Amino acid sequence: MAEALALKDHSRESRIFFNRIVVGLVLLIVLTLILIARMFYLQILQNDVYTTLSDRNRIQLQPIAPIRGLIYDRHGELIAENVPSYSLTITKERVADLDQTLDALGAIVDLSADDIKAFRRRLARRQRPFESVPLLLRLTPTEIAKISVDRYAMPGVDIEAYLVRHYPLRDLMAHAVGSVRRINESDLRNIDPVAYSGTNHLGKIGVERFYEEQLLGEVGYQQVEINARGRVMKVLDVTASVPGADLTLHVDAGLQRAASVALGTQRGAIVAIEPSTGGILALVSNPSYDPNLFVTGIDQTSYAALRDSLDVPLFTRAIQGQYEPGSTIKPFLGLAGLVTGVITPDYVINDPGSFQLPNNSRLYRDWNWKTDGRGGHGLVNLQKAIYRSCNIFFYQLAVKLGVDLIHDHLSPFGFGINTALDLPEARSGLLPTEEWKKRVRGQAWFPGDTVNIGIGQGDILVTPLQLATAIAILANHGKMISPHMLKSSSQPMPAPTAQQLPDIDNVADAYWDLITESMSMVVHRGNQVWGENGTAWAYIGRDIPYRMAGKSGTAQIVGIAQGEVYDAADLDLRQRKNAWFVAFAPLEKPTIALAVMLENGGGGSEFAAPIARKVLDYYLRDYKPVLDVSSGPVLDSIDAVGVEGGRQ
Repeated sequence: MAEALALKDHSRESRIFFNRIVVGLVLLIVLTLILIARMFYLQILQNDVYTTLSDRNRIQLQPIAPIRGLIYDRHGELIAENVPSYSLTITKERVADLDQTLDALGAIVDLSADDIKAFRRRLARRQRPFESVPLLLRLTPTEIAKISVDRYAMPGVDIEAYLVRHYPLRDLMAHAVGSVRRINESDLRNIDPVAYSGTNHLGKIGVERFYEEQLLGEVGYQQVEINARGRVMKVLDVTASVPGADLTLHVDAGLQRAASVALGTQRGAIVAIEPSTGGILALVSNPSYDPNLFVTGIDQTSYAALRDSLDVPLFTRAIQGQYEPGSTIKPFLGLAGLVTGVITPDYVINDPGSFQLPNNSRLYRDWNWKTDGRGGHGLVNLQKAIYRSCNIFFYQLAVKLGVDLIHDHLSPFGFGINTALDLPEARSGLLPTEEWKKRVRGQAWFPGDTVNIGIGQGDILVTPLQLATAIAILANHGKMISPHMLKSSSQPMPAPTAQQLPDIDNVADAYWDLITESMSMVVHRGNQVWGENGTAWAYIGRDIPYRMAGKSGTAQIVGIAQGEVYDAADLDLRQRKNAWFVAFAPLEKPTIALAVMLENGGGGSEFAAPIARKVLDYYLRDYKPVLDVSSGPVLDSIDAVGVEGGRQ
């Protein structure tokens, strides 16, 4: 035992123990210094970085959708508004099992496969985490109640309130105002993701599309503090959104109703314009559709019914339909003949009922031609050619002018050109030239083509908007207007631009007066011998309380064989003639110009003119004229005038 104790070296053990303490202490100091240095780096040098990262977990930046601007008619009637609605939304990051949650919701409310498919598409398109995605839109009160009962057991499922676009006049204004629709994949490639971060809709057609930037407003943001489950605890800061501009249109909702009622179930269009401003007072296309169906997404069955309908309700006939204008073109051709000197006010022809080009056996017939050779209008000057709509006079005039001269004198009225300022879907129609036919069809222009142009058929197309615009310019005696919808805005905005045309200043006042007086005789010249009344007098002119200028037009859409008489009863309904009537009133100071077009509607005077009369009666119901509805000048001395061009 003594020997074992003698072997212990206390001094050595003390040194070892001391060294171990020193090493441990140094190591502790080094580790402490490293920890302090790391803490200094994280807390001081990297404070901004980690504060930001922490705030990202704690604070979210949420967009605040701007309130879309309202749209009113000229009298303040609301056309497009925003109404509150509720949607069922899911925030993916707060849901433990998305499929299980969808199944649970499907047991509470009616969820179709299309609903789930659409939800997954929206989920894939979302731009940031913790962004809620709508599953069902426009929940009913019953659905809200059912979901609310079990929502506590479904984290990430919410019922959110939002504003949705609504059109209180439904199908009445669909083609005039357009509509907003949900943003799709194609839209996402073209829009600013920041500007649309708070909304799922944008204007797709019509006024809603053209003034989208002004109507949308500016998105706002709010900073919110959230807990670990993603629930908002408090709002830290708010940058308010800027509401969109409220727009007032020239459209008169009452006139729009009157025009729609006048059309009834007839396929067609009516466009009315204020000549002094170019403001569009009415733009009706029939049949129409309810734009509210498209706002939050239309179901497949409803869309298929609209898409596949033979009546094409989604097609805006008023600005997109391109039709042969028929005899409504005649006043403009007459004016071209006067301005160029090809004819004079005293120029007279003898109308035997048919016309032939030199060395050509084909007969171009008047509208009152009979198979036994009877017909025609006898001695005809320009005035009678307009109020009786004499085809033979305008066949000859068109040939004298030639297609290129016709083009040069009709294009200043807007034919063949889109002059609309804020109707993005408006089409340009067609006003041909010899060069056009050679370039487009690779064919020469023939004299027979020009003959057809003389009565507004063949290679000439107009939209109802174009024809109403041309009539407004005629009512203005050449003062140019550009048709447009917008009257005023609650916020400053740049003026829209389109192809502008100069005023028509090469026409003598006497020529304007001759044409407009001839058009007034279409309606007001009556109680004459047979064949001398205006073509529309018997249908609308007998008791009219104001003076108006009008012109009917009837355009065949299928050809008939030489020597045969057109018989609508033998044709399918959709092969019958299109009916036109154009007018402006009151004659002494026009406040409205309009074009009425009826697809397969029959004769213009018989069917389109009464509709035009109803629209004008409504608009001029407060008009108090000093009436002078005399029949106007007559051709009592026509035999003394002399005959050119056709008298033997």
